[in-house]
Amino acid sequence: MKTIGIIGGLGPETTAEFYLDVVFSCYKKSHEARPGIIIASVPLPYQIEEDLITQNKGSERYILFLIAEAMRLEKAGADFIVMPCNSLHVFIEHIRRAVNIPVLSIVEETVKFLKKNNFSSVGIVSTSATIENKLYQNGFAEQGIRYETPDDFQQAKMGKFIMNLVMGQQKNSDREELITIINDFENKNVDCVMLACTDLQLLIPQHPRLKIFDTMKIFADASVEEVFK
Repeated sequence: MKTIGIIGGLGPETTAEFYLDVVFSCYKKSHEARPGIIIASVPLPYQIEEDLITQNKGSERYILFLIAEAMRLEKAGADFIVMPCNSLHVFIEHIRRAVNIPVLSIVEETVKFLKKNNFSSVGIVSTSATIENKLYQNGFAEQGIRYETPDDFQQAKMGKFIMNLVMGQQKNSDREELITIINDFENKNVDCVMLACTDLQLLIPQHPRLKIFDTMKIFADASVEEVFK
């Protein structure tokens, strides 16, 4: 089995959830041994983190932290690297150029998942950084997948409760607001809704008619496949 290197995302809880998902999924595929996993927690100042999540500002301050952790994972023996955080994929090409091992993309794996399962239109909920940098919009457009995003007012609200999740605060009011945003997608005739922020799965949103997919789960499954290649 390959050894996976994980760059910790914007929230420690989601990194831990991703780790556990990979471990248990690997066990389901093979009882021979546990997968090799190395985790690098990015020592990032909270203000830089908040600026990126809520305002999509200061991304240039982020890059050096990520590159340093990616290089450390490579030296530690990782065979490939993953980042269980959508917003950090703004920097994926910088990281790919900095190391000599593969860096999997949560965006690319999500697009593959939608195409494989014949979804042609999707609602996107994510951080402002993910939306404004068109991480998913570009990937969906290339594959002929129609997409919808929240309006500016909804996006501003989402930035605040995503920051709450990063700081370990899970509020019922935030869950209700997220469900309201998802409800609006139903009127836009989408096939499904994609939680394109790995912290959002902590709110456990549900909808009676729309399918809701967590990009982190999709990415964990893809990472497990890579471990066994």
